[in-house]
Amino acid sequence: MLGSSVSFAQTEKKPMAQLINDEFKFAADQYKVLAKNIPEGKTPQSFEKGKSVNYDIKWWCSGFYSGSLWYIYEQTKDQNIKREAEAALKVIEPNQTYTGNHDLGFMMYCSFGNAYRLTGKAEYKAVIQRSAESLATRYRPVVKSIQSWNKSKLWECPVIIDNMMNLEMMNWVSDNGGDKKYKEISVIHANTALKNHFRPDYSSFHVVDYNPQTGAVIRKATWQGAANCSAWSRGQGWALYGYTMMYRFTKDPVYLKQAKGIAHFILNHPNLPADKIPFWDFDAQGIPFAKRDASAGALMASALLELGQYTSGSEKTEFKSAAETMIYSLSSSAYHAKLGENGGFLLMHSTGAYPLNSEIDVPLIYADYYYLEALARYKKWYL
Repeated sequence: MLGSSVSFAQTEKKPMAQLINDEFKFAADQYKVLAKNIPEGKTPQSFEKGKSVNYDIKWWCSGFYSGSLWYIYEQTKDQNIKREAEAALKVIEPNQTYTGNHDLGFMMYCSFGNAYRLTGKAEYKAVIQRSAESLATRYRPVVKSIQSWNKSKLWECPVIIDNMMNLEMMNWVSDNGGDKKYKEISVIHANTALKNHFRPDYSSFHVVDYNPQTGAVIRKATWQGAANCSAWSRGQGWALYGYTMMYRFTKDPVYLKQAKGIAHFILNHPNLPADKIPFWDFDAQGIPFAKRDASAGALMASALLELGQYTSGSEKTEFKSAAETMIYSLSSSAYHAKLGENGGFLLMHSTGAYPLNSEIDVPLIYADYYYLEALARYKKWYL
């Protein structure tokens, strides 16, 4: 049981440079195990009850596998990993024209974005640009937001905090030769979320449902959190990462202030455990015995490392130190798989959607992705 008293003081910490090097070598070996468990045309998601879980390419997580492989290749130069990364891109390439949800950024920028960054191949850039065009079809000018999910019996025009993450692709395309409207949409969306998604303490609602005819807020709710009034942990991570990223692209101090506020909410929360890997919701029932969410910890670590680049003094130290603790925690036996186990995934103990009884205490592909990104960012910026 991962309670709030988890401590790793009894184990000698590796120097961070050695840990990062060892982790990428491990990831290269472990992902060769994962690759064997993926049926043709599918993308890996999890490993539950001794079985691999793989989904159709239109699942929102379909880009994280290729993205993770590119991070591993970047650090190891393992040609087998590169070939697998290229093959995984081919599988999801048709998503570039998909308009069924808001997740094109996750699907196509985490994958093709990293591929283009490392190879400079024009065809990869073209896919990213086409994906931004598809995502832009979900922008609703009256609401001043990109609609996340389609209308249903539950929602009219729902916008979720996760959607902040998909703005990165839009910003990047505008800044790299694409239509300027994508960045304009991103800024408008971020400003609308700033106005409607947050409470005075900088915590975020998960879902804001809008009237598509008037743009008025219908209600503020949750889908994956403990309650409408709770702080769903991964949602706070999406918000932290999203506004830090928006500051990177715009240098608008309002976004930096927001990111800092969210970071302080997370790091100063009385329910954040000592190892800094959050429970699945900051207000979850049963704390300190509630389930953890390693994916939220990995995501927050990556975001805090970037936020540290835009801060100074004690704040920079605080953000870097917290991210270090998260990385050391995730690399410990409490969360880290052994070679050949865990279905080939790196991390254990993530929580997808607790209220839906879905993906509870399992590995998740995006936990691995943001963990690898955090390792790469630490190496790039702090070593």
